[in-house]
Amino acid sequence: MRRKITTKYILTRSVLFVGMILLGQIAWGHGGVSMEDDMCMLRVGTYEAHFTGYQPESRATQEFCEDIPVVGKAIFVIDFIHDELRGMNVDFRIIRDVKAIGVKATLADLGTKEDIIANTMYYQEPQKFPRGTMTNTLDFKQEGKYIGLVTAVNPETGREFVSVFPFSVGVVNYAKYVVSIVLILVLTLVFFGIFLYRWKHQHKEVD
Repeated sequence: MRRKITTKYILTRSVLFVGMILLGQIAWGHGGVSMEDDMCMLRVGTYEAHFTGYQPESRATQEFCEDIPVVGKAIFVIDFIHDELRGMNVDFRIIRDVKAIGVKATLADLGTKEDIIANTMYYQEPQKFPRGTMTNTLDFKQEGKYIGLVTAVNPETGREFVSVFPFSVGVVNYAKYVVSIVLILVLTLVFFGIFLYRWKHQHKEVD
């Protein structure tokens, strides 16, 4: 038996489709950073932490997950979710994305250890954070693309756990809005098409 295609059915399917795509866009992140359940998550190897960025001098208490909106001072706060990270030696590094690798950057893309050091603009020496919170204050002098690097080392085994998260400072990324805008336009056209169809159908019945 064939399903009857009704206006309600078309609208429901269209809204669900657009909603799924938009949620996918929200969940999408840069490298080791992503949005999950309205929280910014940082993956350090097999472990996780909350990541929050602030610019108190320019944006008060507004929080940022990835990109920093303006040039200037920024505070990065990392709260460990897994207690195992509290017992590890953890360092934090920001390097300039001189190779224009972008949001797909991986550790292998960053080059040799010497390359990483040469492109470093900020580095916090490895140490343990028994309270589970790492706070770093940076002063970005130039807009552009950067890459964050968090490395946690297990002191007993020497195993390293790394997170690489690209981000930008003072750069508006219009590309991430394109999919949402296109989907909204598609949904608008669907609604208009249904309205036009129903309007013509009603006029035929009257005639």
